Amino acid sequence: MSDNTGKTVLALLAGVAIGAGIGILFAPDKGTKTREKIKEGFDDKKDEFKDKFDGFTNTIKSKFASTKMDLESSFDDLVSNVDDKTEDVIATLEKKLQELKKAATTTQKQ
Repeated sequence: MSDNTGKTVLALLAGVAIGAGIGILFAPDKGTKTREKIKEGFDDKKDEFKDKFDGFTNTIKSKFASTKMDLESSFDDLVSNVDDKTEDVIATLEKKLQELKKAATTTQKQ
């Protein structure tokens, strides 16, 4: 969600909350009923906020889990590539050693 859209939604929600609060305060109900309505409205908003926060938290956790799995996979690939390169280097060194031994044997015979 873009920054402007988020600000617009937040301003809209704030306006609705303020309008609802003013409407309740000026309604022709008893004070106890008005306070009860205010408390219910507050509880509803608190629950709504908690649900949104939980959703946001779950989204962040899943993104971190995905990133962690990608990182672990990349690390495993790197280790595998290093193992392959190490084996190639060892094979090349063994081949060079055999060539040097063969050259040394040929030189000694001459």
